[in-house]
Amino acid sequence: MLHPDYRFCPRCAQPLAVDTVGGRERSLCRDCGFTHWNNPAPVVAGLVQVGDEILLARNAAWPAKMFALITGFLEAGETPEEGLRREIKEETDLDVESATLIGVYDFVRKNEVIIAYHAIARGTVTLSEELVEYRMVAPERLKPWRAGTGLAVADWMRARGLPVEFVDLPRRTSGEGG
Repeated sequence: MLHPDYRFCPRCAQPLAVDTVGGRERSLCRDCGFTHWNNPAPVVAGLVQVGDEILLARNAAWPAKMFALITGFLEAGETPEEGLRREIKEETDLDVESATLIGVYDFVRKNEVIIAYHAIARGTVTLSEELVEYRMVAPERLKPWRAGTGLAVADWMRARGLPVEFVDLPRRTSGEGG
């Protein structure tokens, strides 16, 4: 099956075909040899702790009651921890004092690999234009969802002996994040 974003070759503009490469179906160009590998994108996620509470934020495109960790794509030339610090600063204006890896999680629905950290931060929250509101939540009141960053939250809670109660998210519509 052709990837919806790659119907034509980005090198020579010829239509792409589907063939098996490396044991998987791939979009490829029979003229110039380009192969769209469709590898997952690396994303950093921060479970941001300010004082004794965890910061959760809502993206402007999400439903009113949906809050999540601070996330963003890793940029070329930066380590995951550098990317985490940059994203937290860009999205909240907080400064990260320390960051500890929680774990690495697949997020197949969005073709991402999430590198999740517990970040201790300080400062005054000022949201970027991407985010419309935030909440400060006591760690024991966190309710993770059963995918993506929710699995990181659950692991972080378990490591601290906190009970984990998962929440089921409503069916997503086009444009919702997660």
